[in-house]
Amino acid sequence: MTLYVPRDALARALGADRVAEAARAHAAARGLPLRLVRNGSRGMAWLEPLAEIEIDGVRHAFGPLSPGDMPALLDDPASHPRALGPTEAIPFLARQTRLTFARVGVIDPLDLDAYAAQGGLAGLRRALLLAPEARIEEIKQSGLRGRGGAGFPTGIKWATVAAAPGPRKYVVCNADEGDSGTFADRMLMEGDPFCLIEGMAICGLSVGATRGYIYIRSEYPDAIATMEEAIRIARHRGLLGPSLLGQGPAFDLEVRVGAGAYVCGEETSLLNSLEGKRGTVRAKPPLPALQGLFGRPTVVNNVISLATVPWIMTHGAAAYRDFGLGRSRGTIPLQIAGNVRHGGLFETAFGLSLREIVEDIAGGTASGRPVKAVQVGGPLGAYFPPSLFDTPFGYEEFDGAGGLIGHAGVVVFDDTADMLEQARFAMEFCAVESCGKCTPCRLGAVRGVETIDRLRAGDPDALPLLRDLCETMKLGSLCALGGFTPFPVMSAVTHWPEEFDRARVAAE
Repeated sequence: MTLYVPRDALARALGADRVAEAARAHAAARGLPLRLVRNGSRGMAWLEPLAEIEIDGVRHAFGPLSPGDMPALLDDPASHPRALGPTEAIPFLARQTRLTFARVGVIDPLDLDAYAAQGGLAGLRRALLLAPEARIEEIKQSGLRGRGGAGFPTGIKWATVAAAPGPRKYVVCNADEGDSGTFADRMLMEGDPFCLIEGMAICGLSVGATRGYIYIRSEYPDAIATMEEAIRIARHRGLLGPSLLGQGPAFDLEVRVGAGAYVCGEETSLLNSLEGKRGTVRAKPPLPALQGLFGRPTVVNNVISLATVPWIMTHGAAAYRDFGLGRSRGTIPLQIAGNVRHGGLFETAFGLSLREIVEDIAGGTASGRPVKAVQVGGPLGAYFPPSLFDTPFGYEEFDGAGGLIGHAGVVVFDDTADMLEQARFAMEFCAVESCGKCTPCRLGAVRGVETIDRLRAGDPDALPLLRDLCETMKLGSLCALGGFTPFPVMSAVTHWPEEFDRARVAAE
């Protein structure tokens, strides 16, 4: 019997290690031959710990499980009360279009042979046969854009670095995933690390870089350990090192651990941190593509952007471009969290409406109360009311509605949420996380908290002041931390004005 039990941080937090150990102990006591595979999570949080067993060549799911469920599961899986049927037929999985996450939850993340058997390394092998210009053109034509927040075209960034003069160039993976309600980077690194390694190798090959760095926040110990072991295996097997697969130029990787500063998710702050400096924002120009890490041309891409490259290189730009909406091509890994029945990772083509995501895929609120607001794009994303739920999920579409996609975290709130408090939290978050480099962010966020407290106390003059303050932060901040903080604040003021007026009325 082959039993799959995730070792992803989410599953482990919910008891997957105890479930795996109970399976081992029961199999040993009964003399049952058991092959235990610790795979990544399938991304269905409400079913973890989720175990899978192959039955007639088809994987069947069981969950959520406890250690006490294991004897009955191993003895007679067909009649187990936690049986969910074939894994791929679970509606939450069946509706997805998994390209980047195709192997996550399917294979042992540290089994390079299993990775190759599931289509891994095909993109790198094809890239090795192409000229650098052809590789970059493939990424350009695919329409792939940054998945970390800004949505900048990946191929243009690569082309800029490739054309920049310099004796040494770098590839930096931004794995400093700090947005609330986001976990796609972590899931990918813990569930399919060789995919990220392959994507970075293709990038290095394309732009002329021989070294790459993966910058991971310290709060991700499981991802750090998995990536470091995957890099060691990749070097040992000749995927990395003096040459790529024994055919291409040298390329090697190293994991660097950040201290957990939210602002280090901004690329120039990240580069300062990588260099051993304080993580503060750099003024632009020069762009990192021209003068980045150690003053050299540098590609800085998000985990999901880089991990999508192998699929594009394997299947071609046109195949990827066929998915999506408008200028938002391909797929996006939605991370559904907050007050929802079915939270987890859902990879799909751009274009679903927010209503479909919240009401259908997520199943509404876990509390059973009406949905009041959805915040998309992390703590700096706008709050959308139900009246905007028909907005299609796409970069330009969300921008037109006053929001942003960011890293595609979708956090749901029911009708008990206090939107004035949510606006205050956004300002307080910015005040705590500001690097202090620019005045609009450093002082503006502190004044923002004070101004919202005046609103709460019923000061009628505070609201115009808050609007002016947000405009100053939006236009004057050096980076998106101060520049985007007005999004959640002003969206709350715009869509729930009665909650900001209620404090004044109560004070009177």
